[in-house]
Amino acid sequence: MAAHLILASTSPRRQQILAAAGYRFVVHDPGPDGPGKEGDPAARVLGHAQHKALAGARAFPADLVLAADTLVWNRGEVLGKPADVATARAMLQGLQGQEHQVWTGACLARPDAPPLLAASCARVRFAVIPAEALETYLTGSEWCDKAGGYGIQGWAGRWAELVAGSLDTVIGLHLADVQKLLSSAGACPDAANG
Repeated sequence: MAAHLILASTSPRRQQILAAAGYRFVVHDPGPDGPGKEGDPAARVLGHAQHKALAGARAFPADLVLAADTLVWNRGEVLGKPADVATARAMLQGLQGQEHQVWTGACLARPDAPPLLAASCARVRFAVIPAEALETYLTGSEWCDKAGGYGIQGWAGRWAELVAGSLDTVIGLHLADVQKLLSSAGACPDAANG
């Protein structure tokens, strides 16, 4: 029997990217990111993605398990998901008027073989956000589950400009990396339509 594709992520954005590309998959909550605190952004997103993929693989040992992690890297500082409004405000104020990097790591755990890893980086430039607009944004919940406190496909799109790299990287799952990982794993027909 062919392996199924398991997405070890509850992120609606990652689910949308995979579904729009024609992949069939089952969603699994892998739990927290894991202990990785590496200073290098690529190593950090890959460590967290691998932790989540292996957690999913324990639940689905016969299947292909895909996981990802995204962070914002601004002037040598890692910006993950803000814990509260004050942190989100500080992150967004710190991003204004300059470029920053967004890193997304992906890991594909597979039965009886080492996991496969890939990382991508995009550059985003933020304009200065009017103070009133920022405070209005912070009264909502969009900032709660996004690295750096924003999603470029949402509210921030009016102030954020993709300078280099893939929009999918910024949203949270670089599709070209996913396709490369699945191809390297010899993905079965059940992993994608067509």
